[in-house]
Amino acid sequence: MPLALRRNDVRQYEELAGEWWRPGGAFVMLHWIAAARAALIPPARRPDAVLVDLGCGAGLLAPHCAGLGYRHVGVDLVSVSLAQAREHGVAPVRGDVHAVPLADGCADAVSAGEILEHVADPSTVVTEACRLLRPGGFLVLDTINSTALGRFVTVTVGERLPGGAPPGIHDPRLFVAPDLLVRACASAGVTLTVRGIRPATWQMLRWLITRRGDVRIVPTRSTSVLYQAWGVKEA
Repeated sequence: MPLALRRNDVRQYEELAGEWWRPGGAFVMLHWIAAARAALIPPARRPDAVLVDLGCGAGLLAPHCAGLGYRHVGVDLVSVSLAQAREHGVAPVRGDVHAVPLADGCADAVSAGEILEHVADPSTVVTEACRLLRPGGFLVLDTINSTALGRFVTVTVGERLPGGAPPGIHDPRLFVAPDLLVRACASAGVTLTVRGIRPATWQMLRWLITRRGDVRIVPTRSTSVLYQAWGVKEA
């Protein structure tokens, strides 16, 4: 029998390796969220600009950032995911996002997408993200709020719906309140702007019925389930 894994066990990503790029696969919503995250990242302002992608997985952000002018560096713990990221133009670095093995100020932009709800200490991770940024560098992140509604939508409902999270991939005890990230980033010289996001309603309904097409992730007033945030490091 296969080993039963606890919630949020990183070994699940090895078992789900074939899902990253499969159309309509278990990680389809991560593709949609990656597109929304990339839309916030500004074009590179210098020839050798670097984008560091924390928790890059198999490189889902790469197609959406390919024209922005960055060298795309991905940091992740899962070797099989990093191998797929390399195939999509990402320079892979195996490492823990709590202690990223990259130099201070090496990045012009840092993405921390759908990783903070999987880590033991999100404050440390965003502090690391800010450390990597050059003065004037851009930080973008998205994650799941630590609310009852966030847990209900993501786990109770989401793990039962096609297009939702794979069962057991999240531990709702690790979901993250925006204020925690705002404070940690402010201490590191980055003022975050936070807004809620959600799938576009009619596109999501269409996808649930047909399993076809993409679903836009759109802003919403409520941050109680999914939210994204961005900010610039002080010069």
